[in-house]
Amino acid sequence: MPESVQSGSFLKESAERNRKLNELEHQQIKNIIESNPDKNYIASESGFWYYYTNEIENDTLQPQFGDIVDFDYNVSTIQGSEIYATENRTYVMDKEELFTGLREGLKLMKPAESVTFIFPSQKAFGYYGDENKIGTNIPLICEVTLNTITQRND
Repeated sequence: MPESVQSGSFLKESAERNRKLNELEHQQIKNIIESNPDKNYIASESGFWYYYTNEIENDTLQPQFGDIVDFDYNVSTIQGSEIYATENRTYVMDKEELFTGLREGLKLMKPAESVTFIFPSQKAFGYYGDENKIGTNIPLICEVTLNTITQRND
């Protein structure tokens, strides 16, 4: 009769692999930030970094659940290789598919703002990639311009 042996070794190895990957990505991101002292990088509470290329200070409108946002964005590796050229997208906040980091990043923006985000892989497409051009565990840089916010009508 086969014996089933349960061991935490697989989980421990997986956790250790993820810890090392996280450390490597954070070091790469730290290097980018240090090599661009002219940029005012902000660490988000959600675990990614960003800086404004165009900040709007006198507007307070930010996307909320169900709002329709129209934005332009492009996606690159953290080494600067373009993955997706500038695309325009319309998105219903938190009601459609969008990778975690970008969804959280849009919530920080106001109309007409442009922000550059650096997302570690777990805030981007993680282990699975996007099943197209973005592979496994790839940290990303996204340049985003929020064009408009159409508030939901309750």
